[in-house]
Amino acid sequence: MLLVIDSATAACSVALLGADGAAIDSAHEVVGRGHAERLLPMIEAVLAGRRPGAILVDCGPGSFTGVRVGLAAARGLGIGWGIKVTGYSSMALIAAASGAPEAAVALVAGHGELFVQEHGGDPIAPLGELRSLPPEAAAAATAMPLVLGSGARALVEARGHGEWRDVLPRAADAWSLPPALRSLPARPIYGRGPDARPMR
Repeated sequence: MLLVIDSATAACSVALLGADGAAIDSAHEVVGRGHAERLLPMIEAVLAGRRPGAILVDCGPGSFTGVRVGLAAARGLGIGWGIKVTGYSSMALIAAASGAPEAAVALVAGHGELFVQEHGGDPIAPLGELRSLPPEAAAAATAMPLVLGSGARALVEARGHGEWRDVLPRAADAWSLPPALRSLPARPIYGRGPDARPMR
């Protein structure tokens, strides 16, 4: 069994997947904030006493706190159970779960910017670098008609055309990721430099 932990965005999501990829149990809430309080009880409820053989965790990009909460939980459980922990990108999961042959993914990045990255191919894969850009620059940087994610509407409105779907990653959809995209190192994908600056 595979435990999937996703807390990088406004969603807090956990799933226990069987060998065939089907969800044995799952939970998904859009919490905005408060992942630290919600995640461990959610994991406990989904596991219901069962022990997974591996853990897969969303490494970001997304909320700085949400990314770190998910990774800390995954690493801690992985050490405690002596099982492997791997990661995936929230952008890749949104693109893969959509079933679309190609799509741009745009997530709210804070400070008025959007995380943006295009995906396509079979199996689906990133087609460019992850960037954090103002909506107008993000719109100019993406040509794909379909835009997915919490920042999709802002990007399409800035561009003036295209289709948008406001979606967040869902742990139960992790089965849709090709192997290469669900075997990343379990470390943060922040998408931009830190906001804090050292004191002079």
